[in-house]
Amino acid sequence: MGYTLKELAEAVDGELAGRPDRVISGAAPFELAGPDQITYAGSVKFCRRILETGAGAVIVPKDFTSDEKDLIRTAFPEVAFARILALLHPQARPAPGVRPSARIGAGLTCGKKVAVGECAVLGEQVICEDRVCIGAGCYIGDRVRIGADTVIQPNVTILDDCVVGARVIIHSGTVIGADGFGYASDGKEYHKITHRGIVQIDDDVEIGSCNTIDRATFGKTWIQRGVKTDNLVHIAHNVQVGEGTLLVAQAGISGSVTIGTRAILAGQVGVSQHLHIGDGAIVGPQSGLGKDVDAGDIVTGSPAMPHRTWLKVHRTLPRLPDLAKQVAELTRRLDALEKQTPAESQGDEGGNTPSE
Repeated sequence: MGYTLKELAEAVDGELAGRPDRVISGAAPFELAGPDQITYAGSVKFCRRILETGAGAVIVPKDFTSDEKDLIRTAFPEVAFARILALLHPQARPAPGVRPSARIGAGLTCGKKVAVGECAVLGEQVICEDRVCIGAGCYIGDRVRIGADTVIQPNVTILDDCVVGARVIIHSGTVIGADGFGYASDGKEYHKITHRGIVQIDDDVEIGSCNTIDRATFGKTWIQRGVKTDNLVHIAHNVQVGEGTLLVAQAGISGSVTIGTRAILAGQVGVSQHLHIGDGAIVGPQSGLGKDVDAGDIVTGSPAMPHRTWLKVHRTLPRLPDLAKQVAELTRRLDALEKQTPAESQGDEGGNTPSE
């Protein structure tokens, strides 16, 4: 099975430069692709090496030309490659139906071609829209709603009343809707605050493995459309993550934080509670946020600071031992000057001592 180059170019709205009837049956990396496969050259570096790839066709930027290769030109080669990769190598989906060992609560509303894996447990009044896939060992709580074409990988837990949109992917080990970390103190003990809210995940979101997304105290923890999270991300109660934002591995977001659209939080970022991160902001790896970040700003470090300032600080750090020695020597010399008698000082300044 395969597609012609003409079909692939049309699928990604690209411009074909080559044989339209050439059949492509797979996609592969630049260095490994063979004559019946397609790859991409998204940068000048790879475009210059285009004759080195054995691929039958290459996806390239719009302004690149070559008479030696069949090309598909597009504004975003990597995006086009991702779309073609999904077309040529679609993800396998389980056959529709409920497996014998699954346990289904009362009042299930089920759309067309829904698949429920072995040992999955669905609570009462669950709603699964068309083509939902629930993997083996999942737990879906009471009154959970899951949108069409959503894939929930094995061993995911979604607790009561949470809402999951359409075309969402939730990877194994993730827990959605656990209580937030909320306690009230009387000075002697910590008293648990009951969490009555939900988690809402909008359409086209992908949640990595072993994420924990806590339910709101009241209202909702809200993951908006198109958000992508890496593995091992924690999102606390009442957090709002704006559309198209990326949260990279081991990011931890405290309660009631709001994150704007298309922001990026790099690996191991920690965010204090009640902060706001603006649209398009970028927070560098291992940064610790203790104050708001304005839209479009790039910050790094712990405590976080403007990225250019952090670069200067980072360059200075290896020099600190030598700078400390210089400061100590200057301090010693200054102390010695201050201890001199007035006569000695006058002699030093004039070049002669009084006796002379």
